[in-house]
Amino acid sequence: MLLLAPFGTNARSANRIYDPIVDAVVARYHLPGIAVGVIENGQVVYMRTAGETVAGSGQPVTPRTLFKIASNSKAMTTALLGRLVDQGKLRWDDPVTKYLPQFRMHDPWVTTNMRVADLLTHSSGLPEGGGDLMLWPEPNAFTRADIIHGLAFIKPSYSFRAQYQYDNLLYVVAGEVAAAAGGAPYETLMRREVFAPLGLDRCQVGAWNRDAVGDVAAPHRRDGNRNVAMPEATAIPAITSAAAGGIRCGLTDMLSWARNWLTPTHAQLQWLSPVQREVLQAPHMLIPISEQRRAWDNTHVMAYGYGWRMADVDGQWSVWHTGTLNGMYSMLALLPDRDDGFVFMINGDADEARTVLGEVLMKHFTAPGDDRGVDWYADALAQRAKQRAPSSSAPDTSAQRPASPAELAHWSGQYRDAWFGDVTLCPREGKMHFAAAKSPTLAGTVMRLGDRYLVHWDDSANLDAWLDFRAVSNDQPIALRMAKLDPLGDFSSDYEDLDFRRVGRCP
Repeated sequence: MLLLAPFGTNARSANRIYDPIVDAVVARYHLPGIAVGVIENGQVVYMRTAGETVAGSGQPVTPRTLFKIASNSKAMTTALLGRLVDQGKLRWDDPVTKYLPQFRMHDPWVTTNMRVADLLTHSSGLPEGGGDLMLWPEPNAFTRADIIHGLAFIKPSYSFRAQYQYDNLLYVVAGEVAAAAGGAPYETLMRREVFAPLGLDRCQVGAWNRDAVGDVAAPHRRDGNRNVAMPEATAIPAITSAAAGGIRCGLTDMLSWARNWLTPTHAQLQWLSPVQREVLQAPHMLIPISEQRRAWDNTHVMAYGYGWRMADVDGQWSVWHTGTLNGMYSMLALLPDRDDGFVFMINGDADEARTVLGEVLMKHFTAPGDDRGVDWYADALAQRAKQRAPSSSAPDTSAQRPASPAELAHWSGQYRDAWFGDVTLCPREGKMHFAAAKSPTLAGTVMRLGDRYLVHWDDSANLDAWLDFRAVSNDQPIALRMAKLDPLGDFSSDYEDLDFRRVGRCP
């Protein structure tokens, strides 16, 4: 088993440095629970947990507590693929159709020329978050076969390999490529080829039991000033999105994972060769640099590798990724030229908290003389939010009212989208009800706001959506398009990519 290195002799001084940072972030953002670890010169010098696994439970977060690492799973998926390359079972330049003959993109030329490597760089032509409604919200009934089938119907938003647009579906496809090349399901390969040899004993993927494993953080949402736990079943099911964002790990294992990249042992270099390590963390697709990153980090180049982002920060090279799932946030960052890094996981609504904590921890290494702390970065984000134009945020819905079955009688019925499947828009208990066949939490009441209609989901965690109907022509079925009420809402609510046609009347 690969063990964490013991704390260095400077652990006490590390506590004095990092404790105030963590305490300030927890206090500023009222986080339910957090786990933070810092590596300096290849050694773990700081581990800190705070808060509870479930708000109000009295159960403390520990270094063993499992969090959803979300898109930090992508680097584990690409490491698995790298293992298969080392073993001669796969080549990065192999066409995807070599392993998945049924694979199709919207453009036949792209289908033919899509390499395994192209699945990993977010440059396929898919719109940002394209098809994510087949992954989230959970639970849903979409399978990996559904995703491979549905990709052919998602229209590209740019030319193949022309630019960076983040997507998750092709990482699911990459997991299926691994399964085909490795001769076993993705979950089996991940446990056998990644978790076991690296000693990541607590990490979970696939189906497992919360009670049997124990010490599991629940995701939380904010309700006013409270953190409210989002319930999960005791029996955690295998999920379609595992290769893109479905792994859970604790702090101890995530620090072991990080040290494997900074200061690999001889055994770890046998596990994954230096050649493949370099391939995974090399720039493969440029990412546009935000104004904020230029101002805060003096960044000149930002890129995506295979499951990793990378950029210069204050003149130093950083390799990192973040993870975001409803009620869970994470970040893992490496400074490979100096063997430093950090990782943290939060079981609450923590978008800004992650940005602030990640920035302050990074500055400790790249700009130690910088006196901007948690409050400075938090205030800057708050000020930026205030300056957003009113037109770029969600509309005022206080005047909405339930739409009557009579006023929507012309538009009611059963609708179908080529990749998302069937939905119904039908009367129920005197109101119009929208329901998706394969995504049970996408169900809600149709409301009227001014001259437009929207669906207000029963599950408040989902982003409400506009409903826009039109009659294509006399001999064509009625069409339905959707869009987020809040255009700045999470891109995974990709309603804009849906194109429904009515296929029947209400039952």
